[in-house]
Amino acid sequence: MKVSKTQTKVRKIGNSLGIVLSKELIDQLNVREGDELFWVVTPDGMRLTPDDPDFEAAARSSRKYMDRHRNALEDLAE
Repeated sequence: MKVSKTQTKVRKIGNSLGIVLSKELIDQLNVREGDELFWVVTPDGMRLTPDDPDFEAAARSSRKYMDRHRNALEDLAE
């Protein structure tokens, strides 16, 4: 995975502070106006992602459950 560096300034937006994402970063994240982004705290710092980390964890857990109970789920599907 190629690591790239992008810099932006924190700006006042109304009574809040915000950042403006560059077109390059928007393209890399594959997001558009109105999409939600998630800040994820990692041991190495923070990560900005369009993927909901809670959903990802639930999906992994579901996949593990389905793998463990494959035979029972196949029987129920009949």
